[in-house]
Amino acid sequence: MSSWIKRKDTKVVHVGDVAVGGYNPISIQSMTNTDTKDIVSTVKQINDLDAAGADIVRVSVPGYEEANAFKEIKKAVKIPLVADIHFDYKIAIEVADTADCLRINPGNIGKQDKVKEVINSAIDNDIPIRVGVNAGSLEKDLQKKYGEPNADALVESALRHVEILDKFNFQNYKMSLKASNIEMTVDAYRKISEIINQPLHLGITEAGSYRAGTVKSSIGVGMLLSEGIGDTIRISLASNPVDEVKVGWDILKSLNIRSRGVKIIACPSCSRQNFNVIEVVNELEQRLEDISDDIEVAIIGCYVNGPGESKAANIGLTGASPKNLLYVDGLPNKKISNENLVDELEEQIRSKVSNKQIESEKIILRSWRG
Repeated sequence: MSSWIKRKDTKVVHVGDVAVGGYNPISIQSMTNTDTKDIVSTVKQINDLDAAGADIVRVSVPGYEEANAFKEIKKAVKIPLVADIHFDYKIAIEVADTADCLRINPGNIGKQDKVKEVINSAIDNDIPIRVGVNAGSLEKDLQKKYGEPNADALVESALRHVEILDKFNFQNYKMSLKASNIEMTVDAYRKISEIINQPLHLGITEAGSYRAGTVKSSIGVGMLLSEGIGDTIRISLASNPVDEVKVGWDILKSLNIRSRGVKIIACPSCSRQNFNVIEVVNELEQRLEDISDDIEVAIIGCYVNGPGESKAANIGLTGASPKNLLYVDGLPNKKISNENLVDELEEQIRSKVSNKQIESEKIILRSWRG
């Protein structure tokens, strides 16, 4: 965690082997958009999300067919799975012995005895519940009371669910209060954070298309994280779920909260550039997606800011004439022409990653030997 952010110390819950809350790493979630009954397609998407860096994946389980499929899916994947159930308490009970977490709203389940059965199943299987409040599905009496969704309505709805869980002395839960409006969402999370000490699942729901949703989520989720609020995040985009994971990682990397993969620092390019910065950066990003090790690369098109940025990165490239200058660990290494520029950079980056892995293995070996 970056020292500039003072994070709230919340209660810790465990979703499979992922600890959520306290000072544990802020986890990244996404949700499958396949038909859950299509086991092969759903498993493939979950594995794609896992490879992209997701920590937790949510799967919709609206009926018994999906519940049976969910059990088979769980056997085929390694990543923790959240079973998303909205109304039928029997479905929640059916998958409680398989899921790593249940996503329900106690108030939607119905009578108290039904809620108690779900809670007992969660206790028996030692799994948490995620309570999810959404501005688009507020209780009718709250809609009438407030006229339209707002932060206070979200908080009141959340506290109703908390009251039910408290009645049965169940504290193994995390909470989300989502809206598509940034101001409403941020206000609601700030308020609930002052009232309860449970881990909070952050997100701007129904944020929109890839570009617009990325901007909205980066602002809303980023604001809250910078204030120390939030323990796990989901970036909701009308896009491939893998994009949600990538954007989530970019947000955490930008705030210096977590690091994964290649972090590219690049200039926006101008007429001073000595190579096509945009083409080089885009191609490098695609080629290096498989790297999960933390490494910083600076791609600067000219000599104005190039040396300074390149010296601060693990690998740096400064545009110059007649040849560009490559930096390794802050020092000039060699000159590179524009021909095969991306190939040269990729080779240097992969070599650096490989050397870092070897050094890490040596440290572990020395530690093991005592």
